[in-house]
Amino acid sequence: MSELKKEFKNYMEDLEKNIQNKQDLEYVKGRTTEFMNVIIDKMEYILNFKEEKISQIEKIQSDLEQRISSMQQEIADIEQDIYIEDEEEIYDNIDDEQGDYDFEIVCPYCDNEFLIDLNQENSEIECPQCNNIIELDWSGNSEEAENIKNTDCGKSNCSGCKGCGNLEDEDDDM
Repeated sequence: MSELKKEFKNYMEDLEKNIQNKQDLEYVKGRTTEFMNVIIDKMEYILNFKEEKISQIEKIQSDLEQRISSMQQEIADIEQDIYIEDEEEIYDNIDDEQGDYDFEIVCPYCDNEFLIDLNQENSEIECPQCNNIIELDWSGNSEEAENIKNTDCGKSNCSGCKGCGNLEDEDDDM
């Protein structure tokens, strides 16, 4: 704005030097000043409008940053719940004196639930109730465990007794 004021001052001095008739000079200076005041008022209005918009944008950006931060915290909490609590379930039966970890097993043959010491080197364990051998899959794939059911009867994945009383055949007898 200072350059504009300087240029306007130079313009007015140039008019005073080149217009000899004082009445004409005053008229041109007055009209020019009125015109420049309108332009300056419009420029100030535009600048104020832009400053308000920038202020609004900064406020919206601040709100968005706050929301993003809140969402990142929620995501971190969800990750904590998913990954850490699952681990805690596995290791929740810690024997502090011996440092042993217990792992809960559900026998696919008889649905017996029992605890074993966590040792990922073991690939199979015997069920203490039905004495069937249970293969341990430490990779987390449970599909193999589902296919183990009813292997004594030769059927894979039947909806029978899970211990091979073969309920499907019994239904046919009725």
